[in-house]
Amino acid sequence: MFSSDKLERRHFIAASSALIASAKTNLSAPLKAAEKDPYDGWPVGVQSYSLRQFNTLEAIRHIQGMGLHFAEFYSKHLSVEASAEQIAETSKLCASAKIKLNAHGVNRFTKNHAANRKIFAFAKRAGIKNITADPDPDSFDSLDKLVAEFGIRVCIHNHGPKHRYNTIADVQNAVAKHHKWIGACVDTGHFIRGGTDPVKAVRDLGPRVFAVHIKDDKFKGDPRSHNVVIGQANLDVVGLFKALKAIDFPRDGSLSLEYESNPQNPIDDMKQCLEVARAAIAKAAKA
Repeated sequence: MFSSDKLERRHFIAASSALIASAKTNLSAPLKAAEKDPYDGWPVGVQSYSLRQFNTLEAIRHIQGMGLHFAEFYSKHLSVEASAEQIAETSKLCASAKIKLNAHGVNRFTKNHAANRKIFAFAKRAGIKNITADPDPDSFDSLDKLVAEFGIRVCIHNHGPKHRYNTIADVQNAVAKHHKWIGACVDTGHFIRGGTDPVKAVRDLGPRVFAVHIKDDKFKGDPRSHNVVIGQANLDVVGLFKALKAIDFPRDGSLSLEYESNPQNPIDDMKQCLEVARAAIAKAAKA
């Protein structure tokens, strides 16, 4: 999306202008001031990897069309190497669609403090509060300094069987002696694939949970599993929101629907997931 080619750049700017000009069309369907938030204040959005077959403008249009106001972008839709001008252009696009970038990732951190600092500087410039991450074990001294300096959280992403952060204990042990803003991005689908109850993960990790990738997986404890519409297999969606409520999940955290199946045309399935999420939020609020 961020080519140095001038023609592509002109196309991006023209398309950006078109989106801004059409912000009040029926595509955007922004919430009116008098309308009740269907997510009851929860920062429910999309992990843009769900829309990996689409460019940045198309991804924003799809998120806008779903009536969502939050997103976690991954590198295709906004690179950590993006220039200040590119970040400003993407931020303007998101703002025109009433979308807040509340997370970015998944990013790797190493012991290279200068390289880590560049990712934090990028996040600060983009107004991003949460960085979902796969940090090397020797990166935490650097991260302790950076979360304090920038006021930005690091959220360790569990990535399923054989990954270094596969279990609840893996994440607990990683964050135990570190800054309170180094915590977890609970990927519910990967925990299911690894045989762990993601609702238990939220409760056990408690105040260290700053982000969630909301997924359901067909087969529990099977690395070969795949995503399905949430609530159709192993994810207790009502239980998830009850657990988030119980741990006082921060409203400036990130709750991102991530749907990895059917990448060519995921929109209808994602809309079904959001319907389930809204119903679950309503039930959890009454508990």
